[in-house]
Amino acid sequence: MTETTQHLHDEAQVRWFADAFEAMTANVERAVLGKRHVVRLALTCLVTQGHLLLEDLPGTGKTMLARALANTIEGSHSRIQFTPDLLPSDVTGVTVYDQHKGTFEFHRGPIFHHLVLADEINRASPKTQAALLEVMEEGQVTVDGVTHPVPAPFMVIATQNPVEQAGTYRLPEAQLDRFLMKTAIGHPGAEAMEELLLSSAVRDRSAALSPVATGAEVLAMSELAGQVRVDRAVAGYVRRLAEQSHDLPHVRLGLSARGGLALIRVAKTWALTQGRGYVVPQDIVDLAVPVLSHRLLLDAHAQFADITVDAVIEQLLAAVQPPSLGALGSA
Repeated sequence: MTETTQHLHDEAQVRWFADAFEAMTANVERAVLGKRHVVRLALTCLVTQGHLLLEDLPGTGKTMLARALANTIEGSHSRIQFTPDLLPSDVTGVTVYDQHKGTFEFHRGPIFHHLVLADEINRASPKTQAALLEVMEEGQVTVDGVTHPVPAPFMVIATQNPVEQAGTYRLPEAQLDRFLMKTAIGHPGAEAMEELLLSSAVRDRSAALSPVATGAEVLAMSELAGQVRVDRAVAGYVRRLAEQSHDLPHVRLGLSARGGLALIRVAKTWALTQGRGYVVPQDIVDLAVPVLSHRLLLDAHAQFADITVDAVIEQLLAAVQPPSLGALGSA
């Protein structure tokens, strides 16, 4: 049965998903303090089988988030420090000749983990950045003509510094499009900061986390999200947003069909986290900034005028009227 004909009617399954998601969120929050919304976005990205781009300053807990996610789902994790001299084989792995056995053996690179933190991804050369394209899109690595699948679930969390631009290589549009969402963790609030200071002896809060879900359960949650109903009125709303995005001032590249599909995919998962088996227009509104902010490219005049992409997205949402709940066949 195709995804378009499947509908989620079992309330017990919806409750199971919402409860499991809440348990995962609470677990990660034990390590990443005071950032519930970011944690929920990251877990939504994981369940939707997507990848996350964090544009943030150093010391905001990006590595902690990746480790906490991996420990929460009983998965493995790795951290790759992207530098100008990093080679593609340093990421994917290399085939080495074993003289004793007389055979070639593939030595897996750090990409072969459930959660991979690609730290400061824009410091690596475009050639090395491109080494991630296949694995992020297809969940596999091809070396010397041989394909090697990565473990599932699989998620790349990439970071880049929004301030320091010297010695960096801007991510091309094709690379940016591989990321399902983009967000920032930001500095902790006053209460979370005091808690961190009081527990300064604990260097890695994620190390104390015990798994609350298995990889198989995460994959089951992903499959369930695929069955969430999307009404034609909601699909039409996303279509109009995409069309309008190309006509906004200062927009050089508007929302593509792949971007619209990404917004729908994330909204289906987000709906289940709210205890619903169907998407409502507010889901689209809530997710517009993290899903679209790296897909809408602005022209040079916007930068000189201090116009941000988030402001353009707010303008887009204001320009396109969402359908009413009464217009939804499932609501």
